[in-house]
Amino acid sequence: MLCSRAMQNRNPFHIVLIEPEIPPNTGNIGRLCAGTGAHLHLVGRLGFSLDDKHLKRAGLDYWPEVKLHRWESLQQLQQEYPQGCFWYTSKKATQSYTAVSYKPGDFFVFGKETLGLPEDLLAAEEKQAILIPIFSAAVRSLNLANSAAIILYEAIRQTGQLDK
Repeated sequence: MLCSRAMQNRNPFHIVLIEPEIPPNTGNIGRLCAGTGAHLHLVGRLGFSLDDKHLKRAGLDYWPEVKLHRWESLQQLQQEYPQGCFWYTSKKATQSYTAVSYKPGDFFVFGKETLGLPEDLLAAEEKQAILIPIFSAAVRSLNLANSAAIILYEAIRQTGQLDK
């Protein structure tokens, strides 16, 4: 399903982490969200406690600025945002993150560090799946926090927010 753009012109971007496993990645993404105004959505079972010292260390003293949301499932999040445009990130996608047009309010969904997003989700949402190209066969994937930053800043650039 292609995304409806109604009612999304003034909304912040959203980073969605499905069952993140590594506290420093989530901490760095929290810091990214605090610095950009993006919302951070944590979905499902976490591989750590939100009180984890490594999570807090990576996010530094910015955690009070993070707009953090917790969800039991991706379906629960999507039901809360029925008009939301969700982009699913995967090395298995066929279109580059630079080949699509983003709008404020879009959601960028990332899978857990060790497994990525489920195959059935990617198959069902093929037109909404995006990848960051990797140019070396020796590298299986990029770091989760780096990937979130790359895609979020491309969306910010596309929407003219870097010019402000």
